[in-house]
Amino acid sequence: MTSDKKDRISRATYKIMEKLLLTDTLDEALSGSLQTIIDVLESEAGILWFLDKKTGRLFPVCHSGPEDVSGVSIQSDSGIEGVVIATGEKVRIEDASVDPRFEGTVFDSQTFKTKTMICVPLTTSEGTIGLIEIINKKDGSLYSEEDVTISSRMAAVAAMTIEEKGLIVDTGEEKKVLISLRDVTKDYPSGEGVSHVLQGINLDIYENEFVVVLGESGCGKSTMMNIIGGMDNLTSGTLTIEGKDYSNPTDQELTAFRRGYLGFIFQAYNLMPNLTALENVQFIAEIAKDPIKAEDALAKVGLADKAGSYPSQLSGGQQQRVSIARALVKNPRVILADEPTAALDFVSGQEVLRVIEDIVKNQGTTVVMVTHNAEIAKMANRVVKLRSGKIASIKWNLNPLSAEDIVW
Repeated sequence: MTSDKKDRISRATYKIMEKLLLTDTLDEALSGSLQTIIDVLESEAGILWFLDKKTGRLFPVCHSGPEDVSGVSIQSDSGIEGVVIATGEKVRIEDASVDPRFEGTVFDSQTFKTKTMICVPLTTSEGTIGLIEIINKKDGSLYSEEDVTISSRMAAVAAMTIEEKGLIVDTGEEKKVLISLRDVTKDYPSGEGVSHVLQGINLDIYENEFVVVLGESGCGKSTMMNIIGGMDNLTSGTLTIEGKDYSNPTDQELTAFRRGYLGFIFQAYNLMPNLTALENVQFIAEIAKDPIKAEDALAKVGLADKAGSYPSQLSGGQQQRVSIARALVKNPRVILADEPTAALDFVSGQEVLRVIEDIVKNQGTTVVMVTHNAEIAKMANRVVKLRSGKIASIKWNLNPLSAEDIVW
């Protein structure tokens, strides 16, 4: 092996070990190291599978690629995955179209095809506990033995870290899909051309979960949220709400959907200044399909004693909690929150996060939040990262932090 190759392997190994051994939480360590290996090998996708020995199925701990496979599981006794689990040996596929062992990957679709891949086992003293798949070099070239070595080293350190810290995976199999986006695109006219803001979004939102969507400005976060909330139309693809197609809804369908199914929280509080906190909430209750009492909604956000106060008499955090009460009073299945803490100081922001935490844990409502604040993502059940109009990665938080533990 040449010195250049040794140096590349050493540098990659150091980056992986840094992610796995120096990151505070196991889920961050695993997802960070997976993304590192994908970047180092200049690949299109990757996934870390964990074996549930009770069911004999493999579940994704973290992944990066074109599809949301959070709720997917596969049998551990078939395909390439079955070979790796059964033998504990690494596998390199040079041409998936002719390899008899290959039965497809969870990412394969009409728009994505697996061509080449590396599969390496996660092995501990208890045997093979999962595997890592790295898929498709971006330049179309084949994976080298050097690439396999780098992947194997990541797997070895990952397995050691899992064995030391323990890993419990939320399989998500019993969770109901509330909202599903498939191949969703959104284009806007831009000068003489077209701006492709969303470029094939595939995402499922489950019942009773907290999802945080991260990404830089302009990546499509708010556009995706607006499409889910019926405030913007998709260009192509499908949006399904509990099995019903909302890709091209009528005005009547949209009105019923927004009134009865969704609650909204925005960065701006949008309270009516001439109405008290209670009256602001009652105003929304009057147009909702199946509302709860406005007094109860205020109590849920800890503002029962501020019912008679006007917005000008409330702090920023209290005003935002009134806006959350307006979302809650509709008794929604899903609340969409777009940068709800961005205009708040830390103390007020944490107040809002505590309320959102309670909504998910104790009231069974799903919350989807768009934010620039990566620290808030540590509270979420799942973290979705967008980049240039595409989903860059999705990870499960194995041990979400409480609002009290979030610091920024």
